[in-house]
Amino acid sequence: MRGDGDGWVFDPDGSRYWGRHGAAGLLLRAPLPDGGVGILLQHRAVWSHQGGTWALPGGARDSHESVVDTAIREADEEAGIGHHDLTVRQQLVTAESVSGWTYTTVIADVAEPVRTVANGESTELRWVRTEDVDSLPLHPGFARSWPLLRDQLTALA
Repeated sequence: MRGDGDGWVFDPDGSRYWGRHGAAGLLLRAPLPDGGVGILLQHRAVWSHQGGTWALPGGARDSHESVVDTAIREADEEAGIGHHDLTVRQQLVTAESVSGWTYTTVIADVAEPVRTVANGESTELRWVRTEDVDSLPLHPGFARSWPLLRDQLTALA
């Protein structure tokens, strides 16, 4: 379903960003059976912008939505997690552009890794140990924000 946020925002230099009202993604974390902590990552479909890379489920924010609502809606659309109980811990603006566009990462917890169902925007969904995230080919925006997010996860622990 298309919302009123679907569309590109352009900076004066031609850089483009998805989400007319900004965008948001969900960094969902869970304790792993071996005692580690995992986060849910999405292997983006090759046809999508920056396809073939790994990132958080997320997308365009509609005008009537909060960033938390956007992140949860997008994660449900892309990974089927909406029916699970999650606890929102923090929200951080992790990217900003000259045009005023922002990307906000919402950090949330679940009690255990939840079952996921990929939609057409994902080639795979995977629970990845936090220390293994850097070993994947990351979406450039997520790669830039990962050091800050990793520090925040440590602070929240």
